[in-house]
Amino acid sequence: MPEVTPTGRRKDEHLRINLEEDVRSALSTGLARYRFVHQALPEINLEDVRTDLKLFGRTLAAPLLISSMTGGTAEGARINRHLAEAAQMVGVALGVGSQRAALETPQAAATFRVRRFAPDVLLFANLGAVQLNYGYGVEHCRRAVDMIEADALILHLNPLQEALQPEGDTRFAGLLRKIEAVARALEVPVVVKEVGWGLSPRVARQLANAGVAALDVAGAGGTSWSQVEMHRAPDAHYRALAAAFVDWGIPTVESLRAVRAAVPHLPVFASGGLRTGVDAAKVLALGATLAGFAGPLLRAAAQSTQAVVQTLRLLHAQLRVTMFAVGAADLQALRRAPMVYGPPGAAQPLPPPFMGDAHDFQ
Repeated sequence: MPEVTPTGRRKDEHLRINLEEDVRSALSTGLARYRFVHQALPEINLEDVRTDLKLFGRTLAAPLLISSMTGGTAEGARINRHLAEAAQMVGVALGVGSQRAALETPQAAATFRVRRFAPDVLLFANLGAVQLNYGYGVEHCRRAVDMIEADALILHLNPLQEALQPEGDTRFAGLLRKIEAVARALEVPVVVKEVGWGLSPRVARQLANAGVAALDVAGAGGTSWSQVEMHRAPDAHYRALAAAFVDWGIPTVESLRAVRAAVPHLPVFASGGLRTGVDAAKVLALGATLAGFAGPLLRAAAQSTQAVVQTLRLLHAQLRVTMFAVGAADLQALRRAPMVYGPPGAAQPLPPPFMGDAHDFQ
């Protein structure tokens, strides 16, 4: 195993806090206010419901993504193996955690190399986009992809998290131009994601114009990284600084609908607080290409591969039953399934997408 670097220590702290502490956002994903219209006569058979799709050259059995979580340490290696083996067995996509640790300490690369456990899955490499302002370039991104034989690269955006860390990297000026350089030069698709506070439509359009291949909104409503940083803060100042942002961000469903409207030509992934296959069905019906899960799968992966498989198979079954109950035989039909908005007894047609700053929509 590699020596424990400051980056590695931080990753282990993040794992421990996510598994042991309550780090949920004070915001809701917003999904509870969206409901399908039940079809008592679906006119399809449950056994005929199909959830397969093709994306970035890979075929998935279900439109589910194991969102980027960890790597770089012994515990990260164990969890990544469990996630990869389960992804292969169930047929879903997988993202590894930030590979910065492996670029800093080559011995850590082994903790990310999961292709041998998942030869057929859609696999995403991962680096923090801000590292492009700290000396990283196209060649570093290429090394991250080659390291794990990935099909695509995720560049993640986390300005708030970096600002809450005493050691955070906060030079985000001029980053869009560098993301564009990577997106134009790299041989595989580049996906940009947030880490839990959502993408606005303005940012989505900027990234689309920069040539990225897909976006992951990673909205608010699940894990709050401000709360994670609060638990690892070195003193009262940083604890209070992080605690103030417990209700920060764009809820997942609002970010998804706004981004989907802003960049209708791009695949959009939806993650952030999804808990069930019904949640997955909702975001897919609202325009997502993949539904991403992290927290529930991290807890399962801390146990075993089989625990991850059981969790994924339950999510898939919930998705298929939801599709059956709305009369959707495939994912295209699911996107046409009628939905209503609002509490029971006061439901109404879906509102227009979240507008945010009016200037975003000029």
